[in-house]
Amino acid sequence: MDLGLAGKRALVTGSSRGIGRAIAMSLADLEVDVAINYLRNRARAEETAREIESRGVRCLLLKGNVARPDHVERMFETIAAEFGGLDIVVSNAASGVLKPAAELTLHHFDWAMHINAAALLPLIQGFRRLDSIGDKALVAVSSLGAMRAIPNYTAVGASKAALESMVRHLAAEFAPEGIRVNAVSAGTVDTDALLHFPNRDELLEGARQRTPAGRLLTPQDVANTVVFLCTEYASMIHGQTLVVDGGYSILA
Repeated sequence: MDLGLAGKRALVTGSSRGIGRAIAMSLADLEVDVAINYLRNRARAEETAREIESRGVRCLLLKGNVARPDHVERMFETIAAEFGGLDIVVSNAASGVLKPAAELTLHHFDWAMHINAAALLPLIQGFRRLDSIGDKALVAVSSLGAMRAIPNYTAVGASKAALESMVRHLAAEFAPEGIRVNAVSAGTVDTDALLHFPNRDELLEGARQRTPAGRLLTPQDVANTVVFLCTEYASMIHGQTLVVDGGYSILA
């Protein structure tokens, strides 16, 4: 099936590994030029960039903290100079402190909010200034912690809930400009990020047992939904959060 993405240009934040990497590779497979953003692990980012270029498309390697507006501005300047415009932004970079609420500080809370939610503002502000081929698509990656209580997830869960609210407001404001804004809420995925959870094994086993689809979610499952939202097949989906979890969240 031709998804109509060939020749488009995308920025995927936090894309050197895990879900972000799967999204970047999926877009490259559909002949999209991809700018991958990383913060610390340059070796992993370079490896991802080589794999993207092996698909015959262009790849930009952009180091930057999405919580820093000056870093985001620099990324967009590089994209404008190298790609000439941008059609897709995937806001995937995320961080946060995993502690019981009794041990959290306001610094922890602010950190999660800036990385996971507030970063969407400079991203869409820079995105709207660049030329595109037709309408633009922005997809933010969220998690079930935005609507469910997960141990040690207070700050991150609140930031993801704020992210989903921002998606609705941004979609309403920028749809008349031809920018489609949506989110994908992922269930439990066994990535490097889960290594930071003190109850990782319990989360994975619980997800396996509770998922009606019978298996754990993979990064590719999330990437497939993100890619769909970037296509014209999703042209009338605005301000929505699509849940990808194998049915986990429908159970009482």
